[in-house]
Amino acid sequence: MKKVYLLVVSVFAVTIGFAQPLITYGKYNVSKDEFLKAYNKNKTPITDKDKSIRDYVELYTNFKLKVKSAQESKLDTSEQLKTDLNNFRQQIEENYLSDEKTFNSLMDEAFIRSQSDLHVLHYSVTIDETADPADTLKRYMGIQSVYDQLKLNNTKPDLTNLPDVKYTDMGYMTAFSIPYQYENIVYNLKQGEVSALYRSKKAWHIFQIADIRKSIGRWKIAQILFTSPENADDATKIRAKSLADSVYKLLQNGAEFATMARNYSDDKLTYLTGGEMPEFGTGKFDLSFENEVVKLKKDNDFSAPFTTSFGIHIIKRAGLTPVATTKDDDAMQFELKQKIMQDDRIKIAKEKFSKVIISKIGFKQNAAVSQNDLFRFSDSVMLNPDAFGNGTQTPINNKIIINFTKGNLKGQNWIEFAREYKSNPELYMGESNAEIWEKYKTISAMDYYRKHLEDYSKEFEYQIQEFKEGNLLFEVMEKQVWSKASADSIGLKKYYEANKKQYTWATSADVLIFNAVSETVAQQALDSLKAGKSWKELVEVKQGELQGDSGRFELSQINGTSDASSGGYSAIAKNSDGTVTFLKYFKSYPNGDQRSFEDSKGMVINDYQNVVEKNWIEELRRKYPVKVNEILLKQLIKEVN
Repeated sequence: MKKVYLLVVSVFAVTIGFAQPLITYGKYNVSKDEFLKAYNKNKTPITDKDKSIRDYVELYTNFKLKVKSAQESKLDTSEQLKTDLNNFRQQIEENYLSDEKTFNSLMDEAFIRSQSDLHVLHYSVTIDETADPADTLKRYMGIQSVYDQLKLNNTKPDLTNLPDVKYTDMGYMTAFSIPYQYENIVYNLKQGEVSALYRSKKAWHIFQIADIRKSIGRWKIAQILFTSPENADDATKIRAKSLADSVYKLLQNGAEFATMARNYSDDKLTYLTGGEMPEFGTGKFDLSFENEVVKLKKDNDFSAPFTTSFGIHIIKRAGLTPVATTKDDDAMQFELKQKIMQDDRIKIAKEKFSKVIISKIGFKQNAAVSQNDLFRFSDSVMLNPDAFGNGTQTPINNKIIINFTKGNLKGQNWIEFAREYKSNPELYMGESNAEIWEKYKTISAMDYYRKHLEDYSKEFEYQIQEFKEGNLLFEVMEKQVWSKASADSIGLKKYYEANKKQYTWATSADVLIFNAVSETVAQQALDSLKAGKSWKELVEVKQGELQGDSGRFELSQINGTSDASSGGYSAIAKNSDGTVTFLKYFKSYPNGDQRSFEDSKGMVINDYQNVVEKNWIEELRRKYPVKVNEILLKQLIKEVN
């Protein structure tokens, strides 16, 4: 009996431990869970765990005090902060609106499909809903005969007597290249196989797989384009071909591709960047163009001139990024996730998820309003909107039809949805009222869940809180510390006078700093300066190629100390962005010279801000007395890895 009693006491003690706040400030508190989440997200490698956690308690407490001050100053009511929060919410909420298992399945499917490229042939015939039945039947029989011929001998059928049937060589496709419903068809075919007839809203389709290859990846290509449209006259075509051949010979003799693109390419989007096109993958361009790209086996290979419907091209391979072949590639997983989130296939995960959340959100249909009435009045509004005030005056308008935990929907909501849905030719595909009602229930459930996400996802609630508090911190620091310190001219000078010994110069010099676009320009400027030319005249003449600025700098801040004596010059040094720098020295100063207030103002402001912030924190701690639960803190320190 004693053992049972001790067990109950232990469990009770642990429960109380989790329930107790770790930090209390005034009447507000921080739970152990909230603190741990923040600590684990921001922690760095440590040698002293106890000190690290205690320091973070201090830091996080100050953070919460500042945020509370911002809230009490009503900074969170600012329209800009509300807009920022709403935008952030929209960015992240999609991550919480799909079934995780289904989403992972879509990720796996997309990964597998991304490993291969399919060469797809397409036959189609359009459907005209206004055509007479005889014409519709004729078109259907035409596409059916194409299917029969393909199944019989697997070669391109004779379409001479089938003018309604359109044939397209789609080239190579990969995941996300074509709409998901078509992708599902082609990726379930083997090489040479033909799909069954598939009806979309506007056409009948047949797909055939001509070839399957391992995924190529993504190319970086530069091109030189000589415009020669198919309808151009012969003289224009001859001139374009002659120019393309001449440029090709220059390239073969060592001419720089980027220079040739700048001088001769008609591609107005790329000629200024040396012909470089945005990186692209399989299915982006016509097969005739892609085939030439594939022929380039290594970087810097360039093609002979070739013709497409856009004109004559010469292309150069700048790079090839292969498709990741394992799921551990974080970059690929991120890319797939982003593509799925923006693709039609996400609807599958959302529809499944909507069924899961129905019970969570207290969804309940009101039996007092029959489906018969729902359908009857929605049809009546469609047929005679004026008689029902454009949908605002039906007998069910104000009747509750669906209840949620925190709200409801009325008949008017359904009437508006049904009317808008049926009026949209891109959405409405002749579904029955019962099918539209199911869509409405799904969309309504998801809509409610989206608006109340904080009630159902602690992770989402934390992300929103973190963003909101981060914005508030910035605003309140700007108001209480940064602007206040910068504007306090008397306080800044007083602080400088009290601490001026810490504001001294290290070894320094009065210098001219020159930045040039190339070593050649820099060397010419250096030679001219040594010959007595005015630096201001040099900068004026070389506008855009040479820049100059003068001032006193510590030698550790600037490049080169080849000759730091008066009248000396540094060596020409290359910068990471390709530009170059050199210096002319006018006067040198020893270490320890006192900085004036103006020379040290930036450092003084920074240090004075720390003083203002410290005083403000002390004031906040008086207003909101802080207590740390030492017992809970020690327990937490033991638990943290």
